[in-house]
Amino acid sequence: LKVDHSDYLSLLRKLRALPGVKKVFVRSGFRFDYLLADKDRTFLRELCQYHVSGQLRVAPEHISDNVLSKMGKPDVSTYNAFCREFEKMNEKLHKDQYIVPYLMSSHPGSTMKDAIALAEYVRDLGYMPEQVQDFYPTPGTVSTCMYYTGLDPTTLRGDDPSTMKEVYVPRDPHEKAMQRALIQYRDPKNYALVKEALLREGRADLIGYGGKFLIPPREPKPSGGRGGGKAAAKTGGGSVKAGGGTSRGTRVSQSSGGRRSAGSGNTMKEKAGRAGRKGHR
Repeated sequence: LKVDHSDYLSLLRKLRALPGVKKVFVRSGFRFDYLLADKDRTFLRELCQYHVSGQLRVAPEHISDNVLSKMGKPDVSTYNAFCREFEKMNEKLHKDQYIVPYLMSSHPGSTMKDAIALAEYVRDLGYMPEQVQDFYPTPGTVSTCMYYTGLDPTTLRGDDPSTMKEVYVPRDPHEKAMQRALIQYRDPKNYALVKEALLREGRADLIGYGGKFLIPPREPKPSGGRGGGKAAAKTGGGSVKAGGGTSRGTRVSQSSGGRRSAGSGNTMKEKAGRAGRKGHR
């Protein structure tokens, strides 16, 4: 693959030069793995300098290598590397800009352990996603083939269908609800589902008080009630502030040494950094 952003750069420059055009924003729609493969950082520099309106939406979709392989995506280290490059470039340009990751639950291959690993990753980022996409089958995709057959067509050898490997598919509506709730574990309305999922998977170590835990031992009281203040959530698409994070996005500072495996998939310890401490101005 010959990686070249020159045509795209040329188009963006022409758009910026149009009379009356003040800003041209790129909000989503590019492959961060392709960007990383380009050793020339000109595109990244101009993207950060001219085309980010404060937030850049990218689609890691998951962090478990088991799930990412079924999605046809590189492992999570590629996304983490992109986040580091994005942060370094913004520091050079003296800009406060954030990455908003697009995440998906219940994709073929995603077990409850994978969903919990994703929840831990979100915890370490220090923010709560406003929107989470629950996988649904669409015609003509490899993922849909996996969903309906329970087989991974990418493992086919020759013309013998018996060579295809089985793939776990979360189809049960209740399990799908738990996987989705785990990503938005800070939302009080998801408390019961998250607790059930953690106890089912033997992850009571994530129930308690403090930064490393996902939920407290007891269900939080509704917002506005006694003791319910600081972790209050705006439901219906609002944001949640807990531990300094919000749904606005995260400016991350990552290191490969923060990765860990604890029987629930790979996670990357990430600091919310200035974004968390400033409360996402």
